[in-house]
Amino acid sequence: MGNLRRRIFEQEHELFRDTCRRFLDEHIVPHSDRWREAGIVDREAWKKAGDAGLLCMWADEKYGGAGMTDFRFDQVLVEEMAKGGDSGFFISLHNRIVGPYINHLGNDEQKQKWLPGAVSGDIILAVAMTEPGAGSDVAGTRTKAEDCGDYWLLNGSKTYISNGINCDLVVVAAKTNPDKPYEMGLFLVTPDMEGFARGRNLKKMGLKSQDTAELFFEDVKVPKENILGEPGKGFYYLMQFLAEERLMGAVGYLAGAQSAFDITMDFVKERRMFGRPLAGFQNTRFKMAEMRAKLDMAQAFVDHCVLEHLDGELSADLAAEAKLLTSEIQGDVVDECVQLHGGAGYMDEYRISRMYVDARISRIYAGTSEIMKEIIGRGLGLDQRKMN
Repeated sequence: MGNLRRRIFEQEHELFRDTCRRFLDEHIVPHSDRWREAGIVDREAWKKAGDAGLLCMWADEKYGGAGMTDFRFDQVLVEEMAKGGDSGFFISLHNRIVGPYINHLGNDEQKQKWLPGAVSGDIILAVAMTEPGAGSDVAGTRTKAEDCGDYWLLNGSKTYISNGINCDLVVVAAKTNPDKPYEMGLFLVTPDMEGFARGRNLKKMGLKSQDTAELFFEDVKVPKENILGEPGKGFYYLMQFLAEERLMGAVGYLAGAQSAFDITMDFVKERRMFGRPLAGFQNTRFKMAEMRAKLDMAQAFVDHCVLEHLDGELSADLAAEAKLLTSEIQGDVVDECVQLHGGAGYMDEYRISRMYVDARISRIYAGTSEIMKEIIGRGLGLDQRKMN
C-alpha cells in the first residue's frame, strides 16, 4: 500500500486476512480458469466458504454465525478477494448486500429459516431489483405484487441478477400499489415456487464466472410470511441499505485497482526494452507515481468512510462520493496498467486484460457514476426540482 500506514485495522483483522488468503489459495484460485470457461462458480465453493466461516460472518451464533459484526472483517475479505480470488465469486453480494435484508428486516421465524443456510453455504442469496426498464431508478419498477389475502401474487421480470443461476433465495422488489411508485415490498422467493423461472445465464463483457441471469415471475404465490418488514416500505428499506452497499463496492473497486497496480509493478520491473527494465523509463516512473498517489489518497478516504460506518454515521452522500471516486479511479488505473503492459495487456492470458474488462461494470452497478453525481449534487443543495 505504498507509504500509507493503514491505522484502521487491528491485530485480529490482520490474522483474519491470513485466513482469507489461505482459503483463496486453496479453494478459489485453482478453479478460477475453469469457472470462467463455464460461466459459473461451483456451488461447492460456497460450501467451502461456509465451512471456513466466511459467509454472513455477522450472523448471531444461534444461526450458525460467528457474531463478527465489525464491518472491517468483510472489508478484509473483499480486499483479499480482489488480490487473489475470482472476480465472479460474489461473496460480498451474499454477505453484505442481501444477507443484511434478512438480518435487519426479517422476523425471528424468517431468520431461523434462512440464515443458517446462508451461513453454511447451502443457501446462496440474490437480490432482484433491476428490470429491463428500471435500473438505478428503482421507483420505475414494474414488477407487481397483489395482496390476495393468504398470499401475494407476484408478476413481472428482472434482469442482470447476480447469482441468478445459483441462487436458492431471492429478495424481490415489487410494487404493492401501482398508483404509488414508492410503495413496494421486498419478497422472499425460492426457485421451487410455481411460476418462478430462470432465464439464460447472460453473456457479459467481463466477470465471466459470475452467473448473471434473467428471472421471471408469472402468478407466483408468495406466502404472507415471506415478506420482509412492512408491505409498502420496500423502497425505503432499499434506500436504507444502499450506503453500505456502495461502501462495500468502494472497498472492492479500490482493492481491484490496487491489485492491478501491484501486478503492473512486477511487470515493469521484469519487462526489458532497449536493454533496460521498463521501470527505468521516466514515463513508467511517472505513471506509477501518479497511480500510487491516487490509490493512497482514495484509500485514506475509504478507510475514513469505514470508520464513519462503524460509528453509524455514514451518510448517503459520503457513500456516493466513495463509490464515484473509487470506481472512476479503478477505471483509470486498470487502463494505465494495460498500457504499461503493451501488447501483453491485450492478451486474455494476462490477468490485467481480464481486470480491465471486469472493472468496466464498477461505474454502472450499485448506481451509475451519473447517479452518484446527482446524489452528491443534491446533498449540496443543487436540486433542480427545488430551485425552480
